[in-house]
Amino acid sequence: MSAQAGPNGPNGPNDPNGPVGIDRLLERVRAGYTRVDAQEAYAASSAGALLVDIRYQALRERDGLIPGALVVERNELEWRLDPTGSHRAPQAAGHDLQVVVICNEGYASSLAAASLHALGLHRATDLTGGFQAWKSAGLPVVPGPAPLH
Repeated sequence: MSAQAGPNGPNGPNDPNGPVGIDRLLERVRAGYTRVDAQEAYAASSAGALLVDIRYQALRERDGLIPGALVVERNELEWRLDPTGSHRAPQAAGHDLQVVVICNEGYASSLAAASLHALGLHRATDLTGGFQAWKSAGLPVVPGPAPLH
């Protein structure tokens, strides 16, 4: 007997083994940790948290940088922040490190924070609204690097 198709059946929207859209995936990963707003991220940084900017270079050039944030391209994030990895950044000192991941608007950073949780960085979170929320809150920003020509 084959399983019935429908909302709870094979590959229906409520099938736990079926595909999910990005909105549901974001809901699921964000349920696993507490996100922070710009002021909370600033306070966490002042208290020793590591801010990690995963925006791509063109956005950093256009909009600027957060002073003191570690810039790590998204495709290198797990390698650079795994405390046990051979390619880790010096700041990746242990699994208890508090990390605030920052993308441009707060979407890619949620998936990145979930990936860091999977590596055992249980205090990883992300900035709601991303860099744009940080900048809108009037928090410190410095000019980004000049574009290479």
